[in-house]
Amino acid sequence: MSDLLALALALFAGALLGTFFFGGLWWTVQKGVVSERPALWFLGSLLLRTGLILAGFYLAAQGHWSRLVACLLGFLVARIIVVRRLTHTPAEEQTPLEEETSIAPYTR
Repeated sequence: MSDLLALALALFAGALLGTFFFGGLWWTVQKGVVSERPALWFLGSLLLRTGLILAGFYLAAQGHWSRLVACLLGFLVARIIVVRRLTHTPAEEQTPLEEETSIAPYTR
């Protein structure tokens, strides 16, 4: 397999792993906040997601640091996409208070 194809596959694998990880995190939060045992949801999900992601990185890298970097890059790109898709609220669905505060600068 050529190096370029291997890197592309590692990038794609990282994107799939990132989608699974951050989509699973969103799903866990949705289930955990209404559960009678939220700690069990969060801990179980953390262990499952982390274990699968580490195994996926190991398999995608196959001992090559460049594939690991490509996989991590795909993972981070997936994070950006998942976060934007799950937190985006169209302007017509915003409440008047949200519209007013959405342009305010963030200060501490």
